[in-house]
Amino acid sequence: MPERTPETHVIDYRAAEHLLAARDPQGAVKLLDPVISAHPENTAARLLRARAFFHCAQLRSAELEFQLVLEREPDNAFAHFALGRTLQRANRPDEAKRHFRLAAALDPRPDFVEEARFGDRS
Repeated sequence: MPERTPETHVIDYRAAEHLLAARDPQGAVKLLDPVISAHPENTAARLLRARAFFHCAQLRSAELEFQLVLEREPDNAFAHFALGRTLQRANRPDEAKRHFRLAAALDPRPDFVEEARFGDRS
């Protein structure tokens, strides 16, 4: 395998975005693994890999990646929302609701607010 450079990592990241958009999340994960190995602090790559794990139904891996992103960027509304979706899909609604509400508080987008269900008593 040829030596990986920062430029090839950028190319792999962009290709992973396209693969995810083309509904090939496993291909995206394969491209992102070496990018993240080389740049573990790169939250954009981690967020993209978390999304790919979610679409592969690898919910525990997605949860861990979203949590890593949130450790570094606790005000990332999308990461909270996506973690909420992951927890919801894993049948953990109480934990999901917390992240939906944080997402809506950080960014009152209609889809975030709708999922937060602020009117619910539970």
